[in-house]
Amino acid sequence: MKNTTSWVVACVGAVVAGVGTMVGGNLGAGITGFGLAHIVLGILDMFRPTVRQ
Repeated sequence: MKNTTSWVVACVGAVVAGVGTMVGGNLGAGITGFGLAHIVLGILDMFRPTVRQ
């Protein structure tokens, strides 16, 4: 389940980054950065070890 969540976060980030590039300007740059941050966080979450109790 954790891997699925990571993929969803990365894919939503890609969509948001794409929308940000279409908006353009300063607002578009902010939206693009927000999307790129989600992509990075989703990918990093894929490589994080799981904690089992």
